[in-house]
Order: sequence, then structure tokens, then C-alpha cells
Amino acid sequence: MNLKKYLVRALHRLQKGPGYTYKELLVWYCDNTNTHGPKRIIKEGPKKKLMWFFLTLLFASLVFWQWGILINTYLSYNVTSSLSIGFKTMKFPAVTVCNANPFKYSEVKHLLKELDRLIEAALERILQPVPGNSSENISPPLDLRLWNQIPLVLIDEHDKDNPIILDIFESNQTAAGNQTAPPAPANTTSEEKKYKLAVKLCSHQGSENCTYRNFSSAAQAVTEWYILQSTSILSKVPLQERIRMGYQAEDMILACLYGAEPCNYKNFTQIYHPDHGNCYIFNWGMDEEALNSSNPGAEFGLKLILDISQQDYIPYLSSAAGARLMLHQQKSFPFLKDQGIYAMAGTETSIGVLVDELERMGYPYSDCTNNGSDVPVKNLYSQYNTSYSIQACLRSCFQSHMVEICGCGHYMFPLPEGVNYCNNEDNPGWAYCYSSLRSSIRHRQICIDSCKETCNDTQYKMTISMADWPSEASEDWIFHILSYERDMSTNVTLDRNGIIKLNIYFQEYNYRTISESAATTIVWLLSSLGGQFGFWMGGSVLCLIEFGEIIIDSLWITVINIISWCKGLKQKRAQARYPDAPPTVSELVEAHTNLGFQHEDAGAPPRDEALPPEPGTPPPNYDSLRVQPLDALGPDSDAE
Repeated sequence: MNLKKYLVRALHRLQKGPGYTYKELLVWYCDNTNTHGPKRIIKEGPKKKLMWFFLTLLFASLVFWQWGILINTYLSYNVTSSLSIGFKTMKFPAVTVCNANPFKYSEVKHLLKELDRLIEAALERILQPVPGNSSENISPPLDLRLWNQIPLVLIDEHDKDNPIILDIFESNQTAAGNQTAPPAPANTTSEEKKYKLAVKLCSHQGSENCTYRNFSSAAQAVTEWYILQSTSILSKVPLQERIRMGYQAEDMILACLYGAEPCNYKNFTQIYHPDHGNCYIFNWGMDEEALNSSNPGAEFGLKLILDISQQDYIPYLSSAAGARLMLHQQKSFPFLKDQGIYAMAGTETSIGVLVDELERMGYPYSDCTNNGSDVPVKNLYSQYNTSYSIQACLRSCFQSHMVEICGCGHYMFPLPEGVNYCNNEDNPGWAYCYSSLRSSIRHRQICIDSCKETCNDTQYKMTISMADWPSEASEDWIFHILSYERDMSTNVTLDRNGIIKLNIYFQEYNYRTISESAATTIVWLLSSLGGQFGFWMGGSVLCLIEFGEIIIDSLWITVINIISWCKGLKQKRAQARYPDAPPTVSELVEAHTNLGFQHEDAGAPPRDEALPPEPGTPPPNYDSLRVQPLDALGPDSDAE
């Protein structure tokens, strides 16, 4: 069967009505659709027909505009947060306690001896900037090689357009612009001097590519300078030696009680923290199951008595005294510098805990991660077998940039494989590189964009209260007992400046869950689309199906028209190749006879030896040949 006829009949059977052209199909659709408006266009008079056409077009445009807004709202994947309160037995949080001072001064004094002599001499010159002070006669003389790597300088800002840079340990001071700075007169008041202390950082020693980190207070500048210098020194000390120089658990943790069960320093897990030295974690959940809290209240929490040995603090490294502690989830690394709190010596600090559980929706609603496997930054804290956190990701990202740009790793962060910590001898410009990288907004933004929040997180909200401990009436016997238990001595070896008591407990078993849910769902989208379509056009899903039907019919008619066009094109090409009608069989036979098919006789040459035509004879005209039917030949014909 002809393909075109088959498609036409099939179309007619499907729609059971006219519609072999686009116009007929459109009229048929307007007359049969359930959508309000199109019927009035074909049935009303000319004026109303124009009015209904305009209204239908206007409201259809409004429908598509509203649909676009709704679809865009759905694809934005907004979320709503809901708060729910529950009651259950909860796991007691992991508790990390550290000393604010990372090392015992008696253990590291031999490493920091030259550094301490330098800072003492510098402070003497800063406080008495006049010639002939006592620091010039120091014996033995100062080793300025350590100083010249990262020096402290004074900036004279009398002339703000041309400030003068004064090196503390140079006799001839030079100003910016290679000008000689006059010595400060002894009778100059503090308001007239206007000196600021700064840390000078250069890309390498003797380089002119330098930057100055200014500080509003000399105390801040001295602390920052001492941290940079001590970091360079301690980075070359092996890890086990640094652990030995820190505070040991048996010396720091004097008493422990969890609920009604006694505990001791053996129930804590030791880790080394670059900021605080040896830290100890209770209920970390690495080697054994995490502990549950039997009841809320102070009597069922963790009670600790700590000795921070404040008399053995490093004077220029730790300006704060106390214990640093943090509550966190099991198997997570404690970032005490960001999330920890201080407990003051000579006090009893009570910490009531409330739990907030955060549940974020994943992709595409938020860019969070479950375990960090989809984060492009390598987690350097995985060597502790801890879970992923955004703090670990940000520090790992910074350390990777530090290694890439500066050629070494910073002492405060874990090291990638095959990389060494920065120090002044092997990396003279590391402090300049570190300062530039830390203040770089571009690198900071790269890390923020690369790292992701965790989808599920638990936060501990703390209510802190303090009181003096022990009281004056009880301190005598308490210090005697604690000294005897630690040192087996009848002499008092503890005092109020080193003792801290901690009480950590759940205030209540109520916990809050803050969860995210999709603000728009597919059900919301479909109902909103249908509502807009029904309000503006009076349509439904069936009307959309009708519209889809007319589109299919239009495609069908298009296929039929394409087939007809291809067939007509083929016929035109054939007519162009053969302008006349092709010869019939009878015409071919007649032409064959007229060209000289004769009976062979004795004197005639054989057919195979026919003579060529004489010169000047025109060639036969084969175009005039016509084939006649065989039945037109008579019985007397010569045709064989």
C-alpha cells in the first residue's frame, strides 16, 4: 500500500475528523477542545472573534509567565528549617583538656635560651631607647643571626608621608628613602615619639622585598615575634621529644570521677596538639564504646581536678594561664583554638551542656558532605583516624597551599608525605611567605569554596559558671591531700595558681533537632502549575493531553507533506532526464525492421560482413524510433 495513503487513513482513523491540512487541524482542535476560549474564536462573529482571540492569547501568556516563575522557584531548591525537641538517653560528649602552655619551660629552656636573651635585650631598648643603655654591655654578646632573620623594628610616624624605620639593634638607624634617623632625645614625651613596633618580614635575608606587620601594642608585637621564632626552633625537634617536654597526664590530671565511678589519667587518650602540646581526651570512642549519661545533673557528669603548674610557663609564649577544654563528638579532632574555652586557675568551673543536632539536606538543596569523600581537598587530619570536619578541611587546604607556594609546611598543621616543617635555616623566607598567604583573600576564598559543611552535625551549647576553689577555709587540707597523692610528700607542692576543678554534665535530656526540608516539592510544583492553568484558562491535565494530541497530528501531517514533496521531487528529476516519453516495444521492432533487416541470398554478403556506409551518408536517427506492439505485425512480415 502507498505510504502516504496509509498515513492519511491512519490519521483519519485516529482523529475521526478533518485535518489533512494545518488549517483544518487547527479549526478541528478549537471546535473540540475542552479549554475555554478557542471555541469562541471560531464560533463568534468577527468582532467577538477578535476579542476572544486577544483574551485567549493574553491569558495563555500569563499562564506561561506564571509557569516560568514556579519552575524557577522549584529549581532553586530552597529549604525550610524546622525545630523539634526530643527526650532520650544521650552519649556523653568527648572532653578534651589541655594546658594553655604547650611545654614546660624547664624542659625547653635550653632550646629557647638565645631567643629569650634577644627578646629581653630588645624589650630593654624599646622601653629605654637612649644611647648607652645596659644592653650594649651584655655578656656574653648576643647572637644576632637569629634576630636578623626576623627582626623587630620601630616605626617613627612623626612624618606619616615618610615614616622612619628604626632597627632596634643597629647603632646607625636608617629611614625610608635612605635618610639617617636622628637619635630620640631623652626628654621627648611619649606623645611626641609616636613609635610603633612592627615585625619585619623579607622574602630572604638581605632582600628589599619586605613587608611590615604593624601592631598597636608592643605586647602584641613581642608575642607574635616570639611565636614565629619559637615555631622555627621547635619545628626541628622530633615529635617524641616534644611530647616528652609537654605536661604528662599523671602530673596534670589529679582526680577524676564520672558519675559514681572513679576514673584516672589512664581513661584519657593522649594526642599532641601544636598549639597546646599534650592534650588528653575523655570518652573519645576510638578504642572502646562511647559512654552514655545515666541521668542529667551535676552528680552524673564528669568531675576533674587539674594541675596546670603555672610556675613552669614559658614567659614570652603563653600570656594566658589556665586550662583549655572543648566538648566535641566522638572520633572528631578537637580544634581548641577555634572552639575551645578557658577554665581559670583557682576556680571551680561548672559547665552545663545542651545538645543541638543539625540535619542538612544534601545535593541539590545544599552543598554539604557526609564523610568528605567528595571534597577535592586531601584531609591531612585523617592520620588521627578522625571524622571529616570543615575545620580540618580548611587547615588542610591552607597547608597544601603553604607547601605549594612556600616549599615547606607550617608547624601548626599536619604535614603531607615527603614535606618538612618550615624553619629559618632551611627556608629563610618562610615567615614572609606565610604572612602573605595568610592575608591573601584569594587563597582564603579558594579554600572556602573547596570545603563543605557536614550534612549531620552535633553541637554542644554550654552554660558556664565559676566560683573560687578551694575556699580559704578548706585550701590547707585540700592542698595537703592533693600534694600527698601526687608526690607522696607531706609538704604542700600545689597552690591556688595551678589548681582547676571542672564539672561537666547534661543540664537536661531534652535535645533540639534542627532539620531542613525541601521548601518546594514535585507535588507542590504540579499543583501550582495546575492551579494557574485552571485559573487563567479553565483547563486541566486533559486539556494538556489534547494540546499534545494536536502537536502529534501536526507532526504526522508534516511527515505526509515531506513524503509528497520527496515523491514530487523524484518525478521532476526523472522528467528532466527524459524530456520525451520512452519508446514502446512495437516502435523498437519497426525501427529495427526499417534499418535493413533483409533475407540473406547467395550473392549478398553475410550479415557479419555488411559494408560500411558510404562517405557523406548521415547517421541514422534513433530518436525517431518507436516500438510497435507485436500483434500489429502481419503474417507476411519479415521479422524472424
